[in-house]
Amino acid sequence: MEGSLEKMVDPTLAEMGKNLNEAMKMLEDNQRKAEEENERKYKRKDIPGPLQGSGQDMVSILQLVQNLMHGDEEEESLQSYRLQNVGEQGHMALLGHSLAAYISVLDKERLRKLTTRILSDTTLWLCRLFRFENGSAYYHEDDREGLLKVCRLVIHSRYEDYTAEGFNVLYNKQPIIYISSAARAGLGQSLCNQLGLPLSCVCRVPCNTMFGSQHQMDVALLDRLIKDDTESGRVPLLLVANAGTPGAGHTDKLGRLKELCEQHGMWLHVEGVNLATLALGYVSSSVLAATKCDSATLTLGPWLGLPAVPAVTLYRHEDPSLSLAAGLTSSQAVEKLRALPLWLSLQYLGHDGIVERIKHASQLSQRLLENLKNQDFIKTSVEDELSSPVVVFKFSPELSHRDPTECATQMPIITSNERYVCDTFNQWLGEQLAQLVPASGVDIVELEDEGTCVRFNPLMTSAVLGTEVQDVDQLVDCLKLKVPVLTCTLQLRDEFEQEVKRTVGLSYVEDLSWPGLGVVRYEGQTEEKPEKEAEKINYGLLKKLNELESDLLFSLGPEFGGEKNCIYIGMVTEDLDVSELVETIAAMGREIEENSRLLENMTEVVRKGIQEAQVQLQKANEEKLLEEGLLRQIPVVGSVLNWFSPFQASAKGRTFNLTAGSLESTESTYVSKVQGAGFTPPPTPTSSHARQRLPGQKRFKKSLRNSDGFSETSSVSLAEDLDKAAQPPAVLSTGQENTEPPEENGLPSQATAQGGPGERNQVAAEDDALPKEQESLR
Repeated sequence: MEGSLEKMVDPTLAEMGKNLNEAMKMLEDNQRKAEEENERKYKRKDIPGPLQGSGQDMVSILQLVQNLMHGDEEEESLQSYRLQNVGEQGHMALLGHSLAAYISVLDKERLRKLTTRILSDTTLWLCRLFRFENGSAYYHEDDREGLLKVCRLVIHSRYEDYTAEGFNVLYNKQPIIYISSAARAGLGQSLCNQLGLPLSCVCRVPCNTMFGSQHQMDVALLDRLIKDDTESGRVPLLLVANAGTPGAGHTDKLGRLKELCEQHGMWLHVEGVNLATLALGYVSSSVLAATKCDSATLTLGPWLGLPAVPAVTLYRHEDPSLSLAAGLTSSQAVEKLRALPLWLSLQYLGHDGIVERIKHASQLSQRLLENLKNQDFIKTSVEDELSSPVVVFKFSPELSHRDPTECATQMPIITSNERYVCDTFNQWLGEQLAQLVPASGVDIVELEDEGTCVRFNPLMTSAVLGTEVQDVDQLVDCLKLKVPVLTCTLQLRDEFEQEVKRTVGLSYVEDLSWPGLGVVRYEGQTEEKPEKEAEKINYGLLKKLNELESDLLFSLGPEFGGEKNCIYIGMVTEDLDVSELVETIAAMGREIEENSRLLENMTEVVRKGIQEAQVQLQKANEEKLLEEGLLRQIPVVGSVLNWFSPFQASAKGRTFNLTAGSLESTESTYVSKVQGAGFTPPPTPTSSHARQRLPGQKRFKKSLRNSDGFSETSSVSLAEDLDKAAQPPAVLSTGQENTEPPEENGLPSQATAQGGPGERNQVAAEDDALPKEQESLR
């Protein structure tokens, strides 16, 4: 294959394509056996340094590029995944950039013929593909540059003396550019900065508030604004419409806007992701009206999954001199070569391949929309359910497809304060879906009326990420699992707040931006504590809570903007026992506080005890010196003297009692034959929050028998079983005294207890007397 290619093509071009293929294979090979060794080997080259005098070979340079691309461990998986989906059509686009550099060194005549052919072919294909008849094309790297050049073209057309007088002409008749309020942020400011116009030349047109989509431009209000500007001596210059708003993907009423622009002599420019559907066999009437506009910007790179291809602005204008003055056409052959990567890629994909990619993305949107229709508590914001390529949805607690009476009992009516909470929950939902199903390409979008929403826009992501039908199904499955968690958490937030406020020592912290059950702070039972002490107690409380066997997530909150010295509790499920959770937090906080206070007191007692012990030891040394004499204290003399005349002195041992903080004698220790057997530590008392749980049941979970499937009698029997499990085993039978010896652990042997309720008090009284009898036996 390579031999036949070299015979048919220029050897230089063949060698260039071969080198490019080898380079791409090397960059895409992220699973080599010696990857770790290469990373360590070339890690030092990430630090900028001087150029090597002898230079480096291509393999070393490409390996360095690969290390720079995949050096960050957090982004490594995502970047490698995207590179694997570049495909052959992506290689053709990358080859176009290399060919453009090679073609630019040809002689002028050959270069002119080649660039003319590339431009004419690409423009003809795009105009036919997207139904833009008799159009010209401008290829640009920045997707806003095409609109900028169109504005200059319109200024040259409306102001005849602009070429000679410049801004003096604009001063008397100020041009006005109309942009929808739903347009992408910063578009108007960018145009004014590049054109040298004041910001007053941009008029933001509000969207509909009563009729139609809330993301469509208000045509009636636009008409009044144009008339007011005309009466004020301004010049309505250009209108920027949307065929798919950046947020929700809605399309303006392009037909009515075109009529309005013709009436006032304005230029109509349209942009948006919905323009890609013009290549399909069926196109909605709202998008089809874009073919009658004066200009349109197409972003073919994300639509078709082509890397580094330019955006295209198609326009209609009859005067080539004005187009040249505006910068839409150029006499420089190098600038004309911008279309070369697109020229190669379009030929490689063909008409059917291009249509298939766009059709596949539209089918993914329709599949997701069909699955979301019957999903409870999910609200969609779609303009046209039959052909909308963008699906925007959100978690809405007041929306349900169930029986209205049933919903009223399960879900409270959302208040204005909970609107912010719902935005927080939708932010969490979008992050979870994007993390669990990265191939879906979902992201989070902020809309003016709907708030925080989750957006699925496969036309911009599916070609790059390789999104398939199974990814959409997985996205729906994850959504079905997360929605019940959201509803339960929202329901239990109020209960958690009330429980915390009723509990002594705890304070509820209201943080609407936290996606979870709530925020609690342990204050303690005493006066206000210093910040360091409160931080220490709450940090210890957080550590102990995370050590429990539970499904809850406890944290210190977000890194920035969160409350200090608080415990943040994440999402919960419906089987959460809120009262047990709050009691556990309060009990653990008191335990930590008491231990901390005990440690401080103990430290002070020990310090004083050490000082007293030092005084006693000093007195003991003085008494020893007086009793034994001075000669016995000399090392050599004392040893000889003790050998000839041993000194009979009573050896008194000393021990330091940490509990009492004093120095005591060891005589009592040596008197007893069994050291340390005279004291048995009392059993550790269980806290009030320690409840009986069934085998396998985690903390803070409601009992399984308390569900709807069990009656009240079953709950009572469960409580009696738990009470019996909590009582010590019976050791006495009715009317008889147990004569069996106690077990090794100090507990009586187990025997069956008989008798009615009246005899249980006698058994309990005899059980209380057992420890005293056992102590007397000892």
